[in-house]
Amino acid sequence: MPELINPKSRVPELDLPLVGGGQFDLHETSSPEKFTIIVAYRGLHCPKCKAQLQEIDPRVSELKTKGYSILAISMDGEERAVKAVTDWDLKNIPVAYDMGLLTAKAWGLFISDKHKGSEEPDLFSEPGLFVIKPDGSLYAEYIQNTPFGRPPLDDIIQGLEFVVKHDYPVRGTSVA
Repeated sequence: MPELINPKSRVPELDLPLVGGGQFDLHETSSPEKFTIIVAYRGLHCPKCKAQLQEIDPRVSELKTKGYSILAISMDGEERAVKAVTDWDLKNIPVAYDMGLLTAKAWGLFISDKHKGSEEPDLFSEPGLFVIKPDGSLYAEYIQNTPFGRPPLDDIIQGLEFVVKHDYPVRGTSVA
């Protein structure tokens, strides 16, 4: 079972290549006004991931205007990530690839083996969504071991707007 990142703690390093060129280094290049939202998706083989990223993609500039930075990441290699961007018609959301097994585990993601007879890669991470404060600390995480049941983006954004407006604290930090 993966270990979750503790709320308020600094998240692990995340330095990955981006489809279309460039590099995303969370602790060096991400400086949103409010939060960075990282969407870990299972990979090209996943229709639920396709639907999730297609829902997010047209909203990237709106989210940026509201003070959010958003990024999709997976363990897919460059070829599969490029194919996902092309086939899924993703025009706005930055997509990073080549997240290694150790990085996925450091982020607390569940890892699955290829299902016999499927188009899945041999190993891939299950979905997760992370909300990171500008100081690099974790505000919230949503980790799943199945492809279904993802939190709706609108619910997350509405919650984060409440957090900002009311200076709502990070929850789940009691040492009890």
